Formats: sequence, C-alpha cells, structure tokens
Amino acid sequence: MRKTIYLLFSLVTVLIIFNGCRNDIEMILSETEDTGFTREVSGYKGFYLLNEGNMGSNKATLDYYSFETGIYTRNFYAEVNPTVPKELGDVGNDIAIYGSKLYAVINCSNKVEVMEYETAKRITQIEIPNCRFIKFHGRYAYVTSYAGPVVIDPNYEQIGFVAKIDTTTLKEIDRCLVGFQPDELEIVEGKIYVANSGGYMGAGETSGYERTVSVIDIATFKEENRIDVAYNLERIKADKRGNLWVSSRGDYKGLPARLFFIDKEKQQVTDTIPIAATNYWIDDDLLYVYGTEWSYITNDWSISYSIVDTRTHEIVTKNIITDGTDREIEKPYGILVDPETKDIYITDAGNYVTPGLLYCFDKNGKKKWVKRSGNIPGHFALHPVYKTED
Repeated sequence: MRKTIYLLFSLVTVLIIFNGCRNDIEMILSETEDTGFTREVSGYKGFYLLNEGNMGSNKATLDYYSFETGIYTRNFYAEVNPTVPKELGDVGNDIAIYGSKLYAVINCSNKVEVMEYETAKRITQIEIPNCRFIKFHGRYAYVTSYAGPVVIDPNYEQIGFVAKIDTTTLKEIDRCLVGFQPDELEIVEGKIYVANSGGYMGAGETSGYERTVSVIDIATFKEENRIDVAYNLERIKADKRGNLWVSSRGDYKGLPARLFFIDKEKQQVTDTIPIAATNYWIDDDLLYVYGTEWSYITNDWSISYSIVDTRTHEIVTKNIITDGTDREIEKPYGILVDPETKDIYITDAGNYVTPGLLYCFDKNGKKKWVKRSGNIPGHFALHPVYKTED
C-alpha cells in the first residue's frame, strides 16, 4: 500500500462519528498493529484479508498485511470510502486482484465490489444476486451465483449460473446456467470448471445435493459437460499441471467429507484423498488443507490439518502446525501460503460472533505471531508488486 495510506491508518484509531455522510451512523475506523516481522518485498507486497462478518449485520470488513513493514491494518474500507452507505456490505465471500482492480464478492449484498487494487477506494459495484466466487480469464471476470434467495429448501427451483463480466466496462454481459447453488470455480485451458453444491436443497437429505462439476467452454460460454464427483461440492482449484482438486462436504451424516482429484485429460475423477477439505491453498506442488467437518451423528466438529503432494497424491503430513498452537484455534476458516517465504497464514473464526484471529506460522509450522482480525476472517488475496493488464 502507498505510504500515504499507512499514515492515514496510523492517525485514526479512535471511534468517531461522520456527520452527514452516513446519516450519523457510528463507525469504528481502522486500527494498526506491528507484528514485529519484516522482509524484503519481491513479487508481492502483502495481502488483503476479507472478513465475512455476521449475516444480516453488514459487517464485512477488509484488513491488510504489509510484508515490508510488518504492519497489520484492520477495517479500513469505511475510512477510505466514507460516503459508501452500509460500508462493504453483508457477508464477504471471495476476494481477488486482477489488473489494477481489487474485487470483493459480497454474497448477501448481491454485489461484487470493485476497488483500486492499491488503495481499496471504490470504483463501482456490480449487482449479481447471491454471488459466491470469482475467477478471471483474458478481459473477463466470471462469478458464480446461487441466483435465488438465501433459504434452505429441498424444493428450491432456482438454478444457478456463472456471470460473465467485462473488466473494462465493469458490466455483466452474459450468463451461463449450471447446477444448483454453484460455489467455487476454476479456469484451465479454455474451460471453466464449476463446483455445484445443491447446498440449499440438501436439508439433511443426501438426495437433495448436487454432485457434479459443470464444464463450460469459454469460447462459446456454454456448458458442455458435467463430471460426476460426489455430493455437496464446494471448493475447486487447479494444480501446476492443470488437474483439479475438488472438495465434497458430504452429507454431515454417514457420507464423509472428502478431497477428489479430476484428471483434466480424462475429464473424470481418478483418485480420492481420505481427508476433509474445507479450504486449501496450493503452493508449488503442495496442497495445504484444513478440514472442519460437522456430524449430525456425533453432534460435534472434527478438525484436521494436512499437506498433500499434488504429484503423488500422498498425504505428506497431518500436522501443518507443529508447535501445538492448533489446540488454540477454535474454527480454522481461511488459509494462505506466502509463495516466497512459505510462511503459512491460518485464520480462526472463533465463535463466529466476536472478532477472529489471524495466525502466522513459519514454513516448519511454528507460530511467529497472531493478531485480532474482523468477524469471521476467511478470504485472502495476495497483493502483487506489479499489476497485470486488465
């Protein structure tokens, strides 16, 4: 971030009221903390952390960590954008940088917030109902949408879609229908892969969930195939070879959560890794994953951490955190690996009501520092030193 922004952040750490710009709504401004760790910047300056916030409360917030200064800044969007009503919005679900812009997918506010990638100053917002995840290819952004309202209903009738957005005009220009409640998407060699969940339709019954990955041809923007995987899909990411790793949340009963491997050439599942994969980050040939699996049978959570080799499909370790700090983390909710230092960042959503925590571990899994974040911290975007073209 520019030095002027840091100066602004350091000056305003108290509670004030803006007169006129937000109808006298009280607002807490940004806070900064020094982690005590700095490093030389090469490919990335730092990262943005999007905090989801509690549903219905418009508490999505944006944090930033600078690798160079070691300064962690909390909740600065409202400060940079004092005239934006309701601030960042309701439930931040995904965040990414592409070209000169920062994109935040705000699920229950039905919008993609578009900002300057250096300052997070708002450029515009793009209205997309119940939007979920975002990816980019060429001059376009692609966003998954549940299309209909937020409601658990085994008879849900609104099929989901992928929206195509021109990153120059920042207008939605097309839609491609996929399955029910599509979540994360990935783009590989001219195809968009979409993890369909059917999450609203499960309602405790396995038969209600979707179990396919939609395959969209980018050139025609038409769904051309579906790959059968497992019930209740959520995450999908490509490794260095363009093969896909897809997570299933199972049915929270007898069908466990699992991680699946899709061979891009065969266009089918060819391996299953017996771990829950709530979220994961692929760095080089390693997949860093945590699982938070709920069971209606035990009425309890099962939490795990693993590293998987994407070449051999072997579980390298089930101990990402090696110093016992994992016992302090109540609910892991986000993960990132620094591509240069291999430091591992894991967020803790805690009780989902009070502010969460951001942990930094070194490459050997030893805790370096921990800082308070916003409510439900979950989504990272690395901040490149040099922007790509829009």
